[in-house]
Amino acid sequence: MSLNNSKVDLLGIDSHTIKDLEIFESDMDDASLFDFCNRTRSIGGAAVLRRRMQNPWASAERIAETQQAIGFITERRAIFQQLPSIYAVEGTQNYLQEILPNLDFRNRFEFILGSLQVWINQDSHYFSIVRGAQASCRLIRALRRFVAQPELKGAPGELGPLLQQLRALLSRPNFRMVPDFDVGAWGTWKMLKLDQLLRVKEKDTLIRLMALNYELEALVSMADANQEHAFIVPEICTGPMQVKAEGLYHPYLENPVANPVSLDQQRRILFLTGPNMAGKTTYLRAFATAMYLAHLGMGVPAKSFKFVPVQWLFSSISLTDDLRRGVSYFRAEALRVKAVAEAVARNEKVLALMDEPFKGTNVKDAFEASLAILERFSTRENCLFMFSSHQIELSDYLHQLNNQVDCRYFEAVETGERLHFDYRLRTGISDQRLGMRVLREEGIFEILDQRAAIKKDFSRPEDLIS
Repeated sequence: MSLNNSKVDLLGIDSHTIKDLEIFESDMDDASLFDFCNRTRSIGGAAVLRRRMQNPWASAERIAETQQAIGFITERRAIFQQLPSIYAVEGTQNYLQEILPNLDFRNRFEFILGSLQVWINQDSHYFSIVRGAQASCRLIRALRRFVAQPELKGAPGELGPLLQQLRALLSRPNFRMVPDFDVGAWGTWKMLKLDQLLRVKEKDTLIRLMALNYELEALVSMADANQEHAFIVPEICTGPMQVKAEGLYHPYLENPVANPVSLDQQRRILFLTGPNMAGKTTYLRAFATAMYLAHLGMGVPAKSFKFVPVQWLFSSISLTDDLRRGVSYFRAEALRVKAVAEAVARNEKVLALMDEPFKGTNVKDAFEASLAILERFSTRENCLFMFSSHQIELSDYLHQLNNQVDCRYFEAVETGERLHFDYRLRTGISDQRLGMRVLREEGIFEILDQRAAIKKDFSRPEDLIS
């Protein structure tokens, strides 16, 4: 990833969506999506991966470049074992950050005196300098060997510019002093001269080498996560917005039930119904997570996946009120819809997922608000929406929305004593009403009736006397 990325190239993804998708934090004991993908070895590599996950691509070209780099790494994984060891990387990082005497004296005599002072009076500093210089030399030698591998010639995507920058930095004249063998046997004078070269004259170069190494480490981590989780490479499409997927599932589930996704300009709204626990929210999360991973340039959990990149990804799944700011639950819902509306009004390519919106108001308001929003969303070209709801009465009006709404549902299997869920997406609108059955299954009415009977029995005079 270039350090000079244009914001135009980046996907708009706000803090609420990041929280909804559990990208960096999870409300449960499970790891975050970052932890799920993090296979880096160093703190710096993990920091670069985190930066990438904070800034997914919106540009088809940038996504393709990352895909090509990850694909190349996956096919030639052994080559990337030649990257510097964690010892060399962390040792160099500590060397550059540690506060050590600076012997940047232009006068040769003063440099000699300063070197003697370090060696005689500050032996702990001297040994830190030796360790750091040795680690830096190991880093440089490892990177030399790495970029010299003939298999890296013509590496595609992001790798090409990264390797080109590495070769240019490693060919700097000052680095010719770094030998192709360990410098541990060098004397004090020679070692301090090397330290002056590495930590003073070429410090910025070393910092840049480290940054490029971290970029490579992050790409390798993404490739390893793809392999470990058996993700498939999405197909990037052009033209009007669309997403088509088969066998999509949420990567956190151990035995997931896979489902399709189909959204395009003929059916730009998916209206999702079904009882609680049937799979609506999981389906929304699975789709949003796959779209997010696809915009990172990573693989996705599906059998097939093709998409046109978007500019904004919004989710509205786990809203809460804000007592400190005086924001009620319904106000929070309204503000979330407003954020989506503002991006849509700017004619940006928007994908928005709303899980049972307008729960914070009465049924009549929720119905009218849902219908009004769906009517307006259905007219917006180059935008796609998923909208889950218990407002099944909306079905009587959805056919009026220019056939832009695709109705799908999940259902509960009601055979047997308890409800069973198969988590299969079906065509149409659910008319299941299971609230009373769930309450009966949990024995809530029986508990309340028993308590009422006990209270009634003990209200008799003879019970009170006894």
